[in-house]
Amino acid sequence: MQLNKIEINKILLIKPRGIGDIVLSTIVLDNLSSYFPATKIHYLVEEFAKQSVENNPLIKKIHTMQKTEFAYFVARRIRKEKYDLIIDLWSNPRSAQITFLSGAKYRLGYSYRGRRYAYNIKANAGRGDVHSAEHNLELLKAIDVPITSKNIHYHINKNSQENADGFIKELKLNNNAIIGIIPSGGWDSKRCDAEKWIEICIALNNKFDVFLLLLWGPGDEKDVEKIKSELKDEIVVAPETNVDEMAALINNCDVIIANDSGPMHIAAALDIPTLGIFGPTDPKKHGPYSANSDYIIKDDLHCIICNKLTCPYDHECMKELPVDEVILKVEQLGKSFLKWM
Repeated sequence: MQLNKIEINKILLIKPRGIGDIVLSTIVLDNLSSYFPATKIHYLVEEFAKQSVENNPLIKKIHTMQKTEFAYFVARRIRKEKYDLIIDLWSNPRSAQITFLSGAKYRLGYSYRGRRYAYNIKANAGRGDVHSAEHNLELLKAIDVPITSKNIHYHINKNSQENADGFIKELKLNNNAIIGIIPSGGWDSKRCDAEKWIEICIALNNKFDVFLLLLWGPGDEKDVEKIKSELKDEIVVAPETNVDEMAALINNCDVIIANDSGPMHIAAALDIPTLGIFGPTDPKKHGPYSANSDYIIKDDLHCIICNKLTCPYDHECMKELPVDEVILKVEQLGKSFLKWM
């Protein structure tokens, strides 16, 4: 089906989860807003991920769904909005059902096997070595939207930023650079071991005159406790935060070191110099998406980029990660403001 631009007054973007994937999907927003300047853009996400996009001025409304909610009931709510165009940025079986039942005239998604029925406009499903952020742009190409921007977005709530700024001010850092350490990770295999984080932090403190801030979320408690117990006063543990409050603390950092995770992508979207730590996932496709970011991976392992949720070996990709290379990359990212010991 050929899309008629003048018929598009209301668009729904579907990207239910995870937080990093949603942040990367925002690469489409500038392009859609430029091509359809009078069109209202809405998002559909799972409830827990709402903060990923709720402060973005380009998004006029956010719909939420539960992880286990039947597609039929979600689609029934969506039908009431009378969308002209739905772009299924996820294109998994459930989002395909929601799109198919939405009542939208134009239904756009990837041409994955078993899901093509849901879309009357289909995008190239192949990824190759393209970063996952840019893979979203294949959907726009399918409807001839010019790609004029490759920016990803994260917008912080004003109250979250003010609270984070207040917390940082109370630390009285004397203009020392802040390096944020984020041990979070959605898969066990993506989480750098606490012992390795301790090695990295000791090396950072020996090399640079910096302040280390340990940022964390649900599931990170054991690693945080272990890191803090070893480093004691050499690192400060941030308070418990939600996604937006963590983003505001990230925004106060000069450099972020993080596993492949939602917070890593938020840091890149905020244009904070970011070093991603990789093992089971491919940094060329999932690395921090910004010009002043980098990644580290022990790419001489036979099992590297295994894409396994849990490691079948001894987590060598993290345990054998060369700390000196981490320090070198941090030095390169922060060469304009880091002070040496």
